[in-house]
Amino acid sequence: MRRFTILLVFIALVAVTACARRVTPPSTTAAQPAPTSVTSDAPPPPPERVEDVVPLEAPAIVADGALTARSLDDLNRDSPFKPIFFPLDSAEMDEAGRRVAAANGDIMKRNTTWVVTVEGHCDERGTAEYNLALGERRAVSVRAYLVSLGIPAARIRSVSYGKEFPFDSGHNEEAWTRNRRAHFVVTSK
Repeated sequence: MRRFTILLVFIALVAVTACARRVTPPSTTAAQPAPTSVTSDAPPPPPERVEDVVPLEAPAIVADGALTARSLDDLNRDSPFKPIFFPLDSAEMDEAGRRVAAANGDIMKRNTTWVVTVEGHCDERGTAEYNLALGERRAVSVRAYLVSLGIPAARIRSVSYGKEFPFDSGHNEEAWTRNRRAHFVVTSK
């Protein structure tokens, strides 16, 4: 009986060891066949990588090469986007705000892969809850305007920071005016 038990344990160990061996998958970088110069009506071979796929509706506006080559940190540090400023207790864009939003929309149209977050900000006056709600209305207002200009909604996110991240830490009308804004951040290229 003891020999039988030892034999079963041995067989089990051999089976586990054999099953645990990994099979090396075949190489995915197989040699590509040489292109032929014969023309045919056959469709071209599918692209090898997802990056090689060209969308059916290619954008008419090309990306800004200098901007596209920059990292997200560099791009946001010296942003091509301008902030949109708002009047006190308002989420309505005035004419100057609409002009800035249209210019920012043109940048997005030229850089069709960018995803942008519109941050809504407020000055320090008012409660935290009130300013979070007002900042959200500001960000959503800018997002809706950009969508009305033809920017796909999926490329624009909105968030409110209320009074938490001021441009200007002063406690006067000049500082408050600079802090009532919608700020653009490129979150993906």
